[in-house]
Amino acid sequence: GDYILVNKYTYGIRLPVLRTKVWPLNEPRRGDVMVFFPPHMNDTYFIKRVIGLPGDTVAYRDKRLYVNGEEVPEETLAVVPEGASRQQTGLETLGDARHLVRQDQSRPAHDFSVLVKPGHYFMMGDNRDNSSDSRVWGQVPEEDIVGRAFAIWMHWDSLLSIPSFSRVGLIE
Repeated sequence: GDYILVNKYTYGIRLPVLRTKVWPLNEPRRGDVMVFFPPHMNDTYFIKRVIGLPGDTVAYRDKRLYVNGEEVPEETLAVVPEGASRQQTGLETLGDARHLVRQDQSRPAHDFSVLVKPGHYFMMGDNRDNSSDSRVWGQVPEEDIVGRAFAIWMHWDSLLSIPSFSRVGLIE
């Protein structure tokens, strides 16, 4: 229900329909929140965090994230029992970005290791155990990038509800 503001020019100027970059500006950085078209759906916008850049090795072991063999720092903030599951919230530092991540401790860890292909990005959701991301549908090619998300401007649950501005703010 969040409506997001996206800077479509952060990573370069593209032809709208062809998605071809005609003027490069910046490259995505680890920790950026990016809007893109996932490889399995060419007409649906997704929003996830950039975890792996071209040439990076991304690994996930025992619910800990590693980039190029180095563990990504995460500070546990809370562990809350919710019914049969235990939800853990932590503060992760990825590049210059510090952001909240959530894990369901009752779900098994699905360990993996992957090398990010040239011209591709590895994307993950901050709700690590409840996110359809690059672990499911693969790496995002550069031409499928829409832009960098930078703010939430409105939240609207459904057509029959009243829009709310309670979540307005910058995305970290």
